[in-house]
Amino acid sequence: MHNTGKILFVVNPISGGKAKKDWETAISEFFKDSPYTIEFYIQTGQNDRRSIQHHIERFCPDKVVAIGGDGTVKLVAEIVKETPIVLGIIPAGSANGLARELGIPVDVTESMKIIIDGKVGKLDAIKINEEELCFHLSDIGLNALLVKYFEDSNVRGMWGYARSLIKMLWNKRKMRVSIETDQALVKRKAYMVAIANAEKYGTGAVINPEGDVHDGLFEIVVVRKIHLFEIFKAVTARKRFNPKRIEVFRTKNVKLFFQQKAPFQVDGEYLGRTASVQARILPGIVNIMLPAAQG
Repeated sequence: MHNTGKILFVVNPISGGKAKKDWETAISEFFKDSPYTIEFYIQTGQNDRRSIQHHIERFCPDKVVAIGGDGTVKLVAEIVKETPIVLGIIPAGSANGLARELGIPVDVTESMKIIIDGKVGKLDAIKINEEELCFHLSDIGLNALLVKYFEDSNVRGMWGYARSLIKMLWNKRKMRVSIETDQALVKRKAYMVAIANAEKYGTGAVINPEGDVHDGLFEIVVVRKIHLFEIFKAVTARKRFNPKRIEVFRTKNVKLFFQQKAPFQVDGEYLGRTASVQARILPGIVNIMLPAAQG
């Protein structure tokens, strides 16, 4: 595919609960005197995946830019994976975890500059149960419960998050889990087990200081003890967790077996309760625009 300077923008109009910015106007203005040809696809929630694929087949863009939160980014990443097409991100959601992880700023002009002048890097994905792709963080236990409460509550923003957090901590219980990685089989009691491609949650909490979305590995993070102060510290400052409370295993494959079914989420989407999860790394399956300064 030649670098023809074609960019398709995929816009989630309801992202982040904010009033819809007029993305088309702003972006068209940005590209007014540029050699790029641009097109827009506005998500409708009906057959978006197929419609975007049709757009790509007809328009043949060399970059497809997701304008939205983690859900929009994931949708576009799944469509362009294993092709020469490069993914761009303009963070516009309530959760922009992957953008934050990659150092892509929320400022539209700055994130546009990365799409034009950034460098192309690679993004790993984790294949979960041979059906879901995870680009950021999945987990079983406490945080998945938080995602569920947040999805179910009609209160958005920090207050909704705080209410969900309190409800989750009230209902917390330990899970018995066996963890089979490339290196070992261990049994643990834990409040939460994260399958982490990345370092931090969208809130900024560092769950996995070793996380790197393009190192060909992922981490299993086992949260064995929970202290409210520790949660607060993790959200507010980039601190490593106390290893007595948190254990990290690095691997390319894992099988998790839970004694009882536990809440499960993938990239911020609650998927119900599960008794087992298997996961494997798919290294570098998406081309992605990154800030030029990144290594």
